Amino acid sequence: MDILLIGANGVLGTAVSTTLAARGHRIIRVGRTSGDILADITDKTGLARVYDEAGPVDAVVSAAGDAPFKPFAELDTDDYLSAYRGKVAAQIDLVRHGLDRLPERGSFTLISGVLAREPIPAGSAAAMANGAVEAFVRSAAIEIAPRRINAVSPTVFTESVPAYGPYFPGMPPVDLADVARAFVRSVEGGLTGQVFIP
Repeated sequence: MDILLIGANGVLGTAVSTTLAARGHRIIRVGRTSGDILADITDKTGLARVYDEAGPVDAVVSAAGDAPFKPFAELDTDDYLSAYRGKVAAQIDLVRHGLDRLPERGSFTLISGVLAREPIPAGSAAAMANGAVEAFVRSAAIEIAPRRINAVSPTVFTESVPAYGPYFPGMPPVDLADVARAFVRSVEGGLTGQVFIP
């Protein structure tokens, strides 16, 4: 398959790219500062250009999304809007702009995260964004068929525990290899409207 991968050069994107490429897929890497196509997917005017430059693809995978982490009392409307724009609206627009670009059996795989189901202190903006992504996936699945759409919802990566482990007390980490396999399941499988928890 030809796969458009957003956030291809981040920690997760690199693992997903390597895994999918090893399975024989051609990866078109999109990133803000490096990749085959340079773009910021929060700039919705640039998404049409991304699809134009990529050409025909069979699947779109997103491994990118930003949300601020602050104690609730310090969050303001701009913080919540930032989480919405950075993780929810950007991925929804990725699907919206891609609908007419994918073949009938094409698929989208988005990224959410553990905070949609297990909140942590200072994580309410990210929890809101993750929950919105997962709700969107379930709803969009019934409207975009036969194209498929799923989300992958990991917890903190084992490889990132030294930096981020303290923010996820008591939560078991997950290896990046396991997260990448969840993306493979979404891209190569037949399910839709699912949230895969690696």
